[in-house]
Amino acid sequence: MDITAAQLATLLKGTLEGDPNATVRQPARIEEAQAGDFAFLDNPKYESYAYTTKASILMVNKSFQPVQLVSATLIRVDDVRSSLASLLEIFNDIVSPNGIPPQIDGLASVHASAQVGAQSAVGAFCVVEAGAMIGDNCTIYPQVFIGRNVRIGNNCKIYPGVRVLHNCIIGDNCVLHPNAVIGADGFGFAPQQDNSWKKVPHVGNVILENRVEIGANACIDRAALGSTILREGVKIDNLVHIAHNVEVGKNSVMAAQVGVAGSTKIGENVQLGGQTGIAGHLTIADGTKVQAQSGIASSVREPNQALFGAPAIDYNDFVRAYVVFKNLPDLQKKVRAMERMLKEMRGE
Repeated sequence: MDITAAQLATLLKGTLEGDPNATVRQPARIEEAQAGDFAFLDNPKYESYAYTTKASILMVNKSFQPVQLVSATLIRVDDVRSSLASLLEIFNDIVSPNGIPPQIDGLASVHASAQVGAQSAVGAFCVVEAGAMIGDNCTIYPQVFIGRNVRIGNNCKIYPGVRVLHNCIIGDNCVLHPNAVIGADGFGFAPQQDNSWKKVPHVGNVILENRVEIGANACIDRAALGSTILREGVKIDNLVHIAHNVEVGKNSVMAAQVGVAGSTKIGENVQLGGQTGIAGHLTIADGTKVQAQSGIASSVREPNQALFGAPAIDYNDFVRAYVVFKNLPDLQKKVRAMERMLKEMRGE
């Protein structure tokens, strides 16, 4: 796709500095971009590349003040990250169309009682079981399994290998990436007198509200009773595990390998860094931010805290404590030297 700087500035509602006729074909990383590429700068760590990049067009924040000559045509926007997301949507639709016509492939198995909405596609080797309902304008890629009585809203994309098990509900505009599993049994077993474990049946479901995105190989377990619920706008990275009866508030996000144990309630606008672990039956307040590899062992009651460590404490407290921890060998030497001095002073 060829597009001019003037067209991009209009599209992104940005301010143009430079050649309005500069043309680009594709986006690229600022440190790798060549002539004909579109690049962006949203992190001060990469500012040096703004002065060396070969990109024809460079998108920057309106606050950017260059300290050297920038050869690229600049487009200034309020928020580079949001503008980039809008732009990449356009490029993605051009270079990666879904490639599946809006029809049920002859190699798919769709039960006679299932319903598939208008302009929806069901790819080869999909299985759609009895009573399932798929909304309008959905793309169900090949090899997807949709269980009994599943409800899928409009404008959803479900990528190959996804399993949505019986009675689960998917809202509008959701995206499920390859091999995600929605609605497997939770990890529930009752200890027996002979030290064996008796399985606790899980008869609830999973509800994903509108605009939820689930990463590849993520697992969202069904509730034992009731529902495991991910509220509107939740975004889950690859390899995340959400256990039974968890509830995740609106617009919360979780990076890769996060694990949330059963019956925990996570508030709205929570951000969990990669490999964060959260124990069961807790409440996590709105706006909580947890650094990667932290462990949450007790409820977080105060909203908008930043936490770090295992068990997690206030982020700034952890950073200060870690500085002391790194210096412990030197501190130990000083303490021993002081002990020797005291003994000498006492004549011991």
